[in-house]
Order: sequence, then structure tokens, then C-alpha cells
Amino acid sequence: MVNLCYHKVMLTTQPSTTPKPQATKPQLKLAPKKPQPPSSRAWFMVMAMLGLMAVLMGFNLLEQPTESAQYLPLSTAMVSIDNAPTVSPLAANQATQAKHHVGIVAGHKGNDSGAICDDGFTEGTVNYTVATEVVSLLNRRGITTDLLDEFDDRLSGYQADALVSIHADSCAVPGASGFKVASVTESAIPDAEERLVACIYQEYGRYTNMPTHPGSITDNMTNYHAFREIDRQTPGAIIELGFLLDDRLMLERKPKILARGVAAGILCFLGE
Repeated sequence: MVNLCYHKVMLTTQPSTTPKPQATKPQLKLAPKKPQPPSSRAWFMVMAMLGLMAVLMGFNLLEQPTESAQYLPLSTAMVSIDNAPTVSPLAANQATQAKHHVGIVAGHKGNDSGAICDDGFTEGTVNYTVATEVVSLLNRRGITTDLLDEFDDRLSGYQADALVSIHADSCAVPGASGFKVASVTESAIPDAEERLVACIYQEYGRYTNMPTHPGSITDNMTNYHAFREIDRQTPGAIIELGFLLDDRLMLERKPKILARGVAAGILCFLGE
């Protein structure tokens, strides 16, 4: 009994000779990393920039011009090339109670093409484009403005606060550049017409940065037919916007600048 118990103990306590399989470490599947949020400083900078953009856009879209800006004359500040002056609803309503009346002649309109370049570029096209823009600008300033043809029937005895005829100069004078303004000789109202001419010289030159070319003023300008047809108390002036050859870039591509210069000259004369 003793021996059996002993051997039993020995059998149960003797370590097994069978090698245990080596435990393998389980392969861990790494979870995908979540994108790390930007640092608090970077996040603040982004939000600040977005907020600033929103504020600026809000001003551009919603802010209305102040009362003083609504009636700021063209002659007091340079106007951008591509954006015509805006008119608020208040100014548009007041346009029905116009204080002034102006006539704008689109040179050669309804008669002929005026001066012509070799490639077909015409004075008449320039004159009409600028004249219609001048009329639009003045109307939007609350000034009743008529667009007239070269030999318009309305010119006979025409009464207005001013009449300006718009023309452009020859395409056959290489090297000639600049503009010129004139009024009738032996004027019945010389002070008024001299002031009209001076205002157009001042403002058109300021808006266009073009030189003057007074040495080429001809009798066709100072004895312009319309000056003899309109009422003697209507101040009149004629402007040659520039030369079709050397000033073509300005005349063809920047008519709004030219128109603003003419309109600003008229507003200067009217005291607007």
C-alpha cells in the first residue's frame, strides 16, 4: 500500500516530458488613426479669416451709400474705368424734378460717318458711343438730357443750360495726340461759354490724362453750325475727344472714361 501510494505520488508529481507548444503572440490589428484636429491656434486663425471675409462681403452686398456719397459730383473724385456711377432710389426719384436741362450732340449722327481710318474705324462710332454714355450719366444725376443728331430739327432755337457737341479728330495725322474744346466766336454770352469750355478742359483732362491740342482748333469748331442754330442764350461747346490714329486705344476701348470726363465738365459748369 505504501509503495503504491508512493509510486502514485511520484507519477503525479513528475513533470511531463512532452514539450509544450510555444505560445505565439496574437497579431494586433491596429485601428485606423483618427485625423488629428488642427491645433487650437490654427483653428482660431481659420475661423478669424472666415469671419473677416463674411464681414467684408456683408458690407459690399448690404451697405447703402451715405447721403453725402449719393450726391457726390463726378468732378470731386476719380471714377473707376469699368463701373458706372450708381444712383440710389432716392436720387432716381428726384430725377423727375430735374433742375437742369442739357443737350448732347452725337457728332455726324444721322448725316455721315465723320472721319474714317483705313481699316474702317469711324469717328461717328466713337462720337455716338461716348454721347449716349454722357446722356446716361447726366440723366442718372437728375439732369434732363437730350441726345441730338448732327442736324437735329430740335437744334433750331434750342434752349437749355448747356449744349455740348461730341466729335473726334482726324485719322490722317500721324503723331498728333490730344483733345481740344471750343465755343463760338463773337458769343452773346462769352462769360458763360468760356466757363463751360474751361470746365470741360479741366475735367476731361483730369479723367483721361490726355494732353490738350489747342493749336489745331479750326474755324469748323468756332463757327460750328449748331452754335448758330440754338438760342443765343444757350451756352454751347464742341469737343474733339482725341485723334483717331494715335489716340485710338483710348477712343475705341475706354469710351466710359471719355464720357465721364465730358459729363464731369458739364457738372462742373452747372455747379453740381
